[in-house]
Amino acid sequence: MLTNFPNYPDGKVFGGYRQSLYKREVYDTVDVLRVPTLVFPNRGALLRILDYLSFVVTASLASLFVARPDVVVATSPHIFAAVAGWIASCVHRRPFVFEVRDLWPDSIIAVGAMKEGRLVNLVRLVERFLYRRSDLIVAVTHATRDVLIARGIDAKKIVVVTNGADFGSLTPGPAPQALREKLGIGDKIVVSYIGTVGMAHGLQLILDAAAECMTRLPEVQFIVVGSGAERDELEQQAQRRHLRNLTFVGRVSHEETVDYWRLSDVTLVLLKNTPLFRTVLPSKIFEALATGTPIITNVRGELERLLEPLDAAQMIEPDSAEALVGAIERLARDPARRRALAAGAAEGAKRYDRVVLADTMLEALLHFRRKEPEESDTTGGKSDPSRPVGRGRP
Repeated sequence: MLTNFPNYPDGKVFGGYRQSLYKREVYDTVDVLRVPTLVFPNRGALLRILDYLSFVVTASLASLFVARPDVVVATSPHIFAAVAGWIASCVHRRPFVFEVRDLWPDSIIAVGAMKEGRLVNLVRLVERFLYRRSDLIVAVTHATRDVLIARGIDAKKIVVVTNGADFGSLTPGPAPQALREKLGIGDKIVVSYIGTVGMAHGLQLILDAAAECMTRLPEVQFIVVGSGAERDELEQQAQRRHLRNLTFVGRVSHEETVDYWRLSDVTLVLLKNTPLFRTVLPSKIFEALATGTPIITNVRGELERLLEPLDAAQMIEPDSAEALVGAIERLARDPARRRALAAGAAEGAKRYDRVVLADTMLEALLHFRRKEPEESDTTGGKSDPSRPVGRGRP
């Protein structure tokens, strides 16, 4: 895995790391090579693009010095990471697989981070180039696949592999009592938001709902776990509005996140009301399902189609604080309904086991090994068709 030093979304390199010319690590069986980049917070289009372009340069140079792969897989966003992947595939003369997690630049326009213009037109050219040069496109939603086909991409080279959950660590269970004591929330009903506090999520809605619940639902405590471009502004607003029933926790480790899922009586999955977001499946949804956490969401389209048959979520109208408060009130005062949603979530999660999904992804990648004729490797020997492409979880 070729990547940068972790710094998202605050633009500060994580503790335990310091940027250097390169750094090698091993996670389980995965060999990770980190390269330096310009580091900026996730706000301001120009600075972000400079950050992204610096990765293209350093990752492309680093790809010259890694062992020849069987397949090169690049993931987006950001779109420029896929540029680096395409360059690596050209350097090693290997198939290029483009995994599309968000449609760029549509998603950054949808959240107001960029506006239509010359720069966006240039990004669109890069996007179309990558779609056409890829040997395989992996979409994480069926709606994204439909969009790509409508844009003229050959349906035969698109497969869908959704996100999923790691059932080795994400399971239902009680939250540690120590966490309640640490947060000072006693026996209150916890309504959480867990994930990136970004421009796409419309989290002003949580502040408005918390203000209404101060008197209407005093038994409810809102908790926001995560960081991002909007966190500082939202936290300052909450302080100005004296929202004592809203706690910002900040970024925590993935291991700690499990306890926050289990702490949650209800969790919120929110996005701004824009047509593009009807094509997405927020990855946090699978962790909520795996931990049996009842969900309230305003995300329609693909997510609605996934959740409806599971009976794991309460759907609400987008952009409506009153609808959000109403849904919280119904669930806060109906423990039986919360238990039913929790059971539906835990049962439905079984469809999205990351081990099974990894097998689906691996099968798509093995296709290139099967169709590739035996050829000489870079040392003059023959390639070994029995050597596995990879193993483990994505």
